[in-house]
Amino acid sequence: MNLPVFLIGYMGSGKTTIGKKLANKMNVPFIDLDEEIVKHIGMPIAQYFETHSEEAFRNLEREFLQKQEGVSGIISTGGGTPCFHDNMNWINERGISLYLKMTPKSLWDRLSKSDVKKRPILLGLKGEELYQFIESKLQEREPFYNQAHIIFEKLDRDLDEIIQLIHTHNKENSPAI
Repeated sequence: MNLPVFLIGYMGSGKTTIGKKLANKMNVPFIDLDEEIVKHIGMPIAQYFETHSEEAFRNLEREFLQKQEGVSGIISTGGGTPCFHDNMNWINERGISLYLKMTPKSLWDRLSKSDVKKRPILLGLKGEELYQFIESKLQEREPFYNQAHIIFEKLDRDLDEIIQLIHTHNKENSPAI
């Protein structure tokens, strides 16, 4: 694998979990952009949002994304990463983008059970209100997500199938020798 694989999708879609498994199975590095940013700033992203603004975070996020140029591995992006600063075009020009697509209902099922301290944007949202929030945000972000090279919609995340899709995309889009 020479091109990096950028995992994109809404929070709770499994980017980190699938990313770690894929990297392990493919024997390549795994990078979680959000984790890298948190290490750098020394605080949770939500606190950075409050202290510095979303715009400051999105600029930092773009900087960390662009540091991945030339990296060969699996890179998990934040849910909003593809939606700002022309990041989706940047991702598609420099790697293989893989959208882990899920329905609002599937995301709601997962996020309802998740630790909201790790997902502060969801604090105080439950039931129908959480579902409406997910549906609205997903609708806003899908035009970006749907630009991915590979859109993987199956809830049963078969790693071998995902790896095959990556290899197929890589072969079809590498220059002829």
